[in-house]
Amino acid sequence: MSDTNSTPALPDHLSGNPRSPHYVAECFEQPIGIRLNGKERTDVEEYCVSEGWVKIASPKSKDRFGQPMLIKLKGEVEAFYK
Repeated sequence: MSDTNSTPALPDHLSGNPRSPHYVAECFEQPIGIRLNGKERTDVEEYCVSEGWVKIASPKSKDRFGQPMLIKLKGEVEAFYK
């Protein structure tokens, strides 16, 4: 029997918003973990490994479409499957 449990490689830039051009649905079939400066974050909405940033949702601020505003945090980013 062949094992078909292969996961796609995580892209350099990935977003969790389906309206974004950086959204890849196949990557979200398994849980993804993100480390920023060696500390695991669970609130990441978007990341870019090569540029070294993650975006997290602001707790109160909303944009004009009702979506949460995103805050960019910079540092060493590592993405992995859990």
